Amino acid sequence: PAGSMAFAAPLLPLLLLLLLGRPGLGAPGQGAGTWSRFARLPYPQDQLFLHDTFPDGFLWGAGSAAYQTEGGWSQGGKGASVWDTFAHRPATPPGAAPPGPVGGDVASDSYNNLFRDVEGLRRLGVSHYRFSLSWARLLPNGTAPPNPAGLAHYGRLLARLRELGVEPVVTLYHWDLPQALQDAFGGWASPVLPQLFRDYAELCFRHFGGQVRYWLTMDNPYVVAWHGYGTGRLPPGVRGGPRLGYLAAHHLLQAHAKVWHLYNDHFRPAQRGKVSIALSSHWIKPQHMTEKNIKECQKSLDFVLGWFAKPIFIDGDYPESMRRNLSSLLPEFSEAEKKYIKGTADFFALSFGATLSFQLLDSHMKFQQLESISLRQLLYWINSEYNNPQIFIVENSWFVSGTTKRDDAKYIYYLKKFIMETLKAIRYDGVNVFGYTVWSLLDGFEWHRGYSIRRGLFYVDFQSHDKKLVPKSSVLFYQKLIEKNGFPPLPENQPIEGVFPCGFAWGIVDNYIQVETTPAQFLDSSVYVWDVHQTKKLIKVDGVYTSKRKRHCVDFAAIRLQISLLQEMHVTHFHFSLKWSLILPLGNLSLINHTLVHYYQCFASELLRVNITPVVALWQPMIENQELPVSLAKYGAWENPETVQAFVEYARFCFTSLGDRVKFWITMNEPSVKNLTYTAGHNLLKAHAKVWHLYDKEFRRSQKGKISIALQADWVEPACPFSRNDQEVADRILAFDIGWLAEPIFGNGDYPEVMRAWLHRINSVDLYNFHLPYFSEDEKKLIQGSFDFFALSHYTTTLVGSEKEDAVKYDHYLEVQMINDITWLHSPSRAAVVPWGLRKLLKWVKSKYGNVPVYVMANGIDDDHNMVHDKLRVYYIQNYINEALKAYTLDNVNLQGYFVYSFNDKTAPKYGLYSYVANQYEPKPSLKHYREIIDNNGFPGPETPELLCPEEVASCLDCHFFRTRKSLLAFVSFIFVAFIVTIFFITYYSRRVERRYK
Repeated sequence: PAGSMAFAAPLLPLLLLLLLGRPGLGAPGQGAGTWSRFARLPYPQDQLFLHDTFPDGFLWGAGSAAYQTEGGWSQGGKGASVWDTFAHRPATPPGAAPPGPVGGDVASDSYNNLFRDVEGLRRLGVSHYRFSLSWARLLPNGTAPPNPAGLAHYGRLLARLRELGVEPVVTLYHWDLPQALQDAFGGWASPVLPQLFRDYAELCFRHFGGQVRYWLTMDNPYVVAWHGYGTGRLPPGVRGGPRLGYLAAHHLLQAHAKVWHLYNDHFRPAQRGKVSIALSSHWIKPQHMTEKNIKECQKSLDFVLGWFAKPIFIDGDYPESMRRNLSSLLPEFSEAEKKYIKGTADFFALSFGATLSFQLLDSHMKFQQLESISLRQLLYWINSEYNNPQIFIVENSWFVSGTTKRDDAKYIYYLKKFIMETLKAIRYDGVNVFGYTVWSLLDGFEWHRGYSIRRGLFYVDFQSHDKKLVPKSSVLFYQKLIEKNGFPPLPENQPIEGVFPCGFAWGIVDNYIQVETTPAQFLDSSVYVWDVHQTKKLIKVDGVYTSKRKRHCVDFAAIRLQISLLQEMHVTHFHFSLKWSLILPLGNLSLINHTLVHYYQCFASELLRVNITPVVALWQPMIENQELPVSLAKYGAWENPETVQAFVEYARFCFTSLGDRVKFWITMNEPSVKNLTYTAGHNLLKAHAKVWHLYDKEFRRSQKGKISIALQADWVEPACPFSRNDQEVADRILAFDIGWLAEPIFGNGDYPEVMRAWLHRINSVDLYNFHLPYFSEDEKKLIQGSFDFFALSHYTTTLVGSEKEDAVKYDHYLEVQMINDITWLHSPSRAAVVPWGLRKLLKWVKSKYGNVPVYVMANGIDDDHNMVHDKLRVYYIQNYINEALKAYTLDNVNLQGYFVYSFNDKTAPKYGLYSYVANQYEPKPSLKHYREIIDNNGFPGPETPELLCPEEVASCLDCHFFRTRKSLLAFVSFIFVAFIVTIFFITYYSRRVERRYK
């Protein structure tokens, strides 16, 4: 049935696992199957948002790093770290003022605000907190003796976490190597460092191990080795080239293994904790799905993540691809070292997000493939490549601009994407993820990006003295997510069963019907002679003509084809627009295109003949001259008041010529407010109102039709649902995009107060000069109520925010930031597929304008001539109509019709239900799906009561048949009478002859 797709969604995880299987035991190279697997997943079902929860006991947390947040760089006996030294280098010309805070000297000042940070954790409701110990704070010189003040500081933090029941996840080394060790030994370039790191770890295990269950030896050794000792981009800034970078990594791996064995041999029996290493990775996808490109992707991951993961999780040695490509650059492990390093992790600690992705990954390590941010695919790859380990995501998020304060919508939607992908990895792919950590708890110093970006859940004003934590919108998002343990199904997310009312209008849209007015050959009045001897062609006889007959509808072959295609859909209504510029080329009645008018008459008649109601728009703006007659477009278009009267005369002509066939009129279809000046909009409204009153007074009684305006109405949603500022922005956009034309007609006869107030504000503050005209009282009365129904075109939903984040998508005039929810489905043209936006829009129309009859006059999505993407249209039609059904059934919206956009690809490329290739129309699968919904009048289920609709009394279709074929009727009548008369005379004279012979 038509509703099966939506109702089958809860079974998807099980079906996916049955079809594709859970990953088995991993081995090096098995991750290469990841790309082909994800290319085979069912579209678009696999990309839909998954409403489900995480496993019971799943760990939710937040994290921070000492150098990023602690500050107090010289307080409490702390020694200098390589980051302190790196940040204190002169970065500005002598005498110039520094651009802001210096490095992490103060940062978020967590050293002096320990309880402030813990209060933030309490508010979030997290189960764990990941933080790092400052090696230079505990051992100022990098080696003994320890610093009592440092030990006391972390002791207080752990004690407070224990009081709150928050599990500490402690990183021993997060990039802030004591400067003394760099100076004395050359840092990680020295083979001495692994033993010194072991000594430091032992101090930490002895003092804090009783309170810590999860230890991370170090964070992201790739960045430390490659950019600290290879490229020199990060501290200690050594530009030693690849050889020194690989050597530093060698020592980092040895150091990690020493610490793991130390804990395993001496502390695990008593403390019963777990130890791992936080490894960071990007994700990469092939330029093309070829075996060669997939191998290059595999190599890219080997060179970044596998560099450290394979020695630890597989066999103690580097990936084979590194060995083959780097030869002597890569250090060798002895067999004993391999055994020592292998297996030195109790779980797989993964860091994924803004620190490495698209930032610190060297371009040559992409091997000419495409970087991506698919956490789900990376999790699956790790699962396949490293023997199905338990995975703990210990760092993940994105970032927002450094100027963003409270409403961090971009951050929220990236967070939502990553958490959703984690959930799908667990539920769909069978990956064993047991915890997730948002990065970070609070804003801090963002390494090479400084203070130009923010990644915290809590906002910190770095210029303030007290450094208060101010919760951002992401705090509320994450807090609610933790409470619900994911995204549990909600009633409003579930499809419903039911049907639409009797007489519901099921329609299809074609902006402009295909017009072919080439006359048939038998309309040619010329006389021809067939040259049978030489040319074998017809030769026209000059000066000789036969009498012409009148045109008939059968002369237009294009009409028959279009009507037959429409019949295949089972639609009840067909919506198209007339071409004002072609009907009246001069803009007045001095020149009329009678052939085109006759074509439209015939088209409407043929629609009625097959029981399809024509829905006709008088004017629809197009790119060229706004689809106005050239004379009007040249002299100001809608800016010119004379266009108003010209439109009224044009409408009168159309009502007179087509009104006996058309009972459903649209004055103006989708006038684009984006391209309207306020003066043009003012005149457009007056033109609509005058035409409505013209029809009401002079034509309605005889023609018995209805008429209104059709507005484009995409929904606008506040990007941060908890933000009053974002809600104000959304209301402002709705006022300007829909209310501008809707409020005068359907509301109080005047423009929305929000518009007037905003324009007054920007005109006075920003010295703009945008004048919104005023209606006279008579004009208000003229415009108010000039409708019979509310017709709207709806295609997508947009998120809007108040915080400026992306200059390219920021509207300075309305002070609105466009935001993208990257968890939404998107069409090839990047239009968001958001079915619930239609329901919200319909509810909004009802709340604003009462129980007005509503028609969804156009609703559709594009494709890319690929049948895979027509599956998206099937999903789109199914779910948008279901949301319309919710609006009708649950919200009591007076919804009376729904139209799909569009009829075919010839007139609306990529949007049609019919494709058009090589002069042939072919139905797409979405057409069949829409037809099934029409035949069912919605989504009936077993419990849906049967809808008994009285048979519609056709408006005397037979009468209409004869009315539109008077000439044919007269001819048939003449033949019939002649036949009767002939029979009479034959009979009469036959009898006379018989009598004569007798």
